Amino acid sequence: MRIALTGDSILLRRLNSLEDQTILPLFDLIRDADVAFTNLEVLPNDFRGDPALESGGSHFGAPSWVIDELCDAGFNLFATATNHSLDYSISGLRAAIEAMEAREVLYAGVGTCLEEARRPTYCTRPQGTVAMLSCTSSFAKGQEAGAQISGMQGRPGPNGLHFETMHTISASQMDALRDVAVTLGLETLRERMIQLGFAFPPKDASILPLGNLNFQVGEQVGITTEPNGQDMLDMARWVREARLVADVVIVSIHAHEVGYNKKGQLDSEIPADFVRKFAHAMIDAGADIIAGHGPHLLRGLEIYRDRPIFYSLGNFIGQNGLVPRLPHDSYLRFRASLEKTPAQVYQQRTANDTKGFPAEARFWETIVPMCEFDESGLKSIQIHPVSLGQRRGLHRRGVPFLASGQHALAIAEQFTRLSADMGTTLVTDQNGLMTYNRST
Repeated sequence: MRIALTGDSILLRRLNSLEDQTILPLFDLIRDADVAFTNLEVLPNDFRGDPALESGGSHFGAPSWVIDELCDAGFNLFATATNHSLDYSISGLRAAIEAMEAREVLYAGVGTCLEEARRPTYCTRPQGTVAMLSCTSSFAKGQEAGAQISGMQGRPGPNGLHFETMHTISASQMDALRDVAVTLGLETLRERMIQLGFAFPPKDASILPLGNLNFQVGEQVGITTEPNGQDMLDMARWVREARLVADVVIVSIHAHEVGYNKKGQLDSEIPADFVRKFAHAMIDAGADIIAGHGPHLLRGLEIYRDRPIFYSLGNFIGQNGLVPRLPHDSYLRFRASLEKTPAQVYQQRTANDTKGFPAEARFWETIVPMCEFDESGLKSIQIHPVSLGQRRGLHRRGVPFLASGQHALAIAEQFTRLSADMGTTLVTDQNGLMTYNRST
């Protein structure tokens, strides 16, 4: 069985994957796979619903026919749990679910309650069955799906992976923070909320809660994260279920959160601590592939227990600047005149492509891994370097094609370096094609 993996698909225009000769070789590869996975970053809701104040950055509504374009491109597994799942509130999510259900596409990660959002979907092909679960750690508070109980319906939304963040600071910094909290009356307010029953004291009295942040004293100053234990147990339960009834199990995670590099600096190419712990736990529960995405750039490949963890597959389709409709809140957020059209707002936001996504090559370089499985598990991975055409015009860039020449080699060099930092060795040929083979 051959499984193709891709990252974030932000599709807003016709893809023409069957006619465009530039992109045809890449999509023929995808169509040639037995199963092909992508993360559906947009809401195929035909812009129905109520624009939310808290969006994932832009309001990624889209025509529902983008699903048809992606199906024509060869995809048959769609992850849908992202920080954009509720860009149009619950009503917009319902419209997107309606569009996917009408087309009978296989998706996971969102639902009308937490149980539905947690459940895997199954793609059965002559070569076998692939299960896929989808979750996101990046979402605004209250946008995640809520559990249904005997006396109350659940809340629609994405399958959320919560995590706890701890900020470790020096003793002198802690003294200063405590002084600020007392002087401004923040400590009094916190104690009052505890007295009223709306809050609880920290489990450890040495921890200082300040707003939504927790601080502790330690020798190594920095930020550490831990995945929520109950979320992990709940998702592992469904991974074990999928393991019983499928040949290959994919767990998709949409995670923008960053970790520290070897120099002790926060680095967007490094996954946060909790993401690695979550990925390992899902493989321990029975997952065969972890397909990560979210930060819109590549992160490395780790092989854990002979199973691949792609911490971020980057952008696959990146038409961020072609969002055709923006709510009033977006104009306020980006300090743009209401006289400007959506594309003009985007150009203002990026200072005419001199900052943000358009200004950095790494947002326009990605990979497409082809994972081959046999009866004993993962056999090999062929990893194709892909370009999204950074230097093309606003309406032309963001559509993927196989990279070639020095550009392909540069992408391969970057991904090989990121993977080496994860302990994974890849072999690259003269065309930039990277290969991982299972050790005998």
